[in-house]
Amino acid sequence: MDWTLQKQLFLGFFRAGIFGYGGGPASIPLVHKEVVQGYGWMSDEEFYDILAIGNTLPGPIMTKMAGYIGYRTGGVTGMFSALTASVFPTVVLMIVLIGALLSFQSSPIVQGMTSAIAPVVGVMMLTLTYNTLKSTKGRTGWLFVTVFTVLSIVVLELLNIHPAFWIALLLIIGVMYWRKPASPEE
Repeated sequence: MDWTLQKQLFLGFFRAGIFGYGGGPASIPLVHKEVVQGYGWMSDEEFYDILAIGNTLPGPIMTKMAGYIGYRTGGVTGMFSALTASVFPTVVLMIVLIGALLSFQSSPIVQGMTSAIAPVVGVMMLTLTYNTLKSTKGRTGWLFVTVFTVLSIVVLELLNIHPAFWIALLLIIGVMYWRKPASPEE
């Protein structure tokens, strides 16, 4: 077992977990920074593919990403290192911060802190969205990305269709449209 790799997995996901204020989606840019830019465990395209698949599955995105990336990078032990590191900060911070915030929730300082962090989380999520669309554009083109982005906004926001139904439909369309016919050698 490569202890250096296990330590890197733990520290990378611990940092993403501890600084990912705002939940899983806000942590993803931090995970990207660690996994793609910091340690180079995968490319941008691989990362956004995993993110897309992870978002179609139930459960918190951070733990799904940690589990898969940890397993892919360091096997079963890597999976446990990454999962533990991604969950540990949240558990500790929830116990400590929620207790403190509830005690001082009417304090102008606490209200100011929570108000000040909201735009940062919003920008991180917009950056994640832009990078995901940019990665998709590289494989499908801007027309495809634009049409499906606008269509998704209409379906999810204006028609108020549940995201699970929209995702399932798009998965079916994707399989039907992009499936490759078997080559004669297969």
